[in-house]
Amino acid sequence: MNIGIIIGRIGDVDGVGLETEKWIQVLQHMGHEIFILSGIFKGQVVAPERQTLLPILSFFSPECEWEQNRAFFLPPDDPDELLMMIDENAHRVSTAIFGWVLHNKIDVILTENCTALPCHLSMGQGIMRAVENMDIRVVTHDHDYAWERGDRYHSPFREIQKLVEETFPLRSAHNIRHAVINSNARQELENRFGIVAMVVPNVMNFEQPFARVDDYNKDLLGQIGFDRNDIALFQITRIVERKGIEVAIDLIGRLDDPKIKLVITGTAVDDERKGYYKQIIDRVESQGLGDQVRFAHHRILSHRGTSLSGKKRYSLSDAYAQAVACTYFSTYEGFGNAFVEAVLARRPIFVNNYKPVFWPDIGSKGFECVMLEDNELTDESVDRIGQVLRDKKLQTEIAEHNFELGRKHFSYEVLEKKLEVLFSA
Repeated sequence: MNIGIIIGRIGDVDGVGLETEKWIQVLQHMGHEIFILSGIFKGQVVAPERQTLLPILSFFSPECEWEQNRAFFLPPDDPDELLMMIDENAHRVSTAIFGWVLHNKIDVILTENCTALPCHLSMGQGIMRAVENMDIRVVTHDHDYAWERGDRYHSPFREIQKLVEETFPLRSAHNIRHAVINSNARQELENRFGIVAMVVPNVMNFEQPFARVDDYNKDLLGQIGFDRNDIALFQITRIVERKGIEVAIDLIGRLDDPKIKLVITGTAVDDERKGYYKQIIDRVESQGLGDQVRFAHHRILSHRGTSLSGKKRYSLSDAYAQAVACTYFSTYEGFGNAFVEAVLARRPIFVNNYKPVFWPDIGSKGFECVMLEDNELTDESVDRIGQVLRDKKLQTEIAEHNFELGRKHFSYEVLEKKLEVLFSA
């Protein structure tokens, strides 16, 4: 079949984009042809002729940012102009989708979170209008929803609230199959809308080499100002408040060992107004940890390469290769890619029991990790973390145990079985 994927951005290091690339690999392995319509492409994901750029779909497009500001952050006195612009932008999106489907003879549309979370109002509206007017099958791959984000998507305008409620998640068209990434989302969809969804966990390729130390990455720690013999903890996430990075910083202080270092790999591009980024910078400075914490987003990206200034860039695999262990103290995740990545990398991981997903969908499967409750660093948890960081034999035992569990529950083979059902005739 020709499967057409609609996504805001792809080729970057965000969880939705990374998981979409895995679906693409498995769907191609199953014999399907993949076409992508996206607002941003970071590199080549499929053949160039199968990548269609539609800039308005980007979450950073002027249209999207203007809509989000007027709808949620800086609302005007009257919503009329906002509603008119959403309508016009949605028409542009739906028209482009219609032409893209016809041109590429798309059999099934796969939406990647853009019909679930209202972070791009006109994209969600445009997709809904398009599929309502086409006789085409749709699979929605939903990662998170508005009700999971507190007041983030609450607008003072009744019309916007109604738009959000009627558009997200996509459910008005016929012939839709829904995939979610955790069991709580499946239950919520059924309770709220009577939708029966399939849980498709985030996965990794357990058959492909990952996080191997080699000649390319062996100088990574030195390149960011640490010694290659340091005990390096890696926080391999974006810098946004729900990632709980402040707990990782506090952990470094509590361990009280100058050889234990923290590398934060992600950017603050998704940190609205950079308030959280400033907070963690201040936290590092106030605890006197400037020599033990590095922000390395400019050197660690999704793939290897060279910057314009000629400096080496490292991949996520390289980052895991140089990690002794990983921190993951999130307060909320739709699933938890970074956890499974650490398992694949054979690295111990220290995690917060983020509600309501971690324990039911991941932790209860038997993984060995130091798990905090409500991000409380108890003396017992700090001591256990210190023990793991200093005991290479224990690190290996934990890593091998977790790897085999990961292969059983979160591999490409698991994903392929799920996709066979979702995309069956």
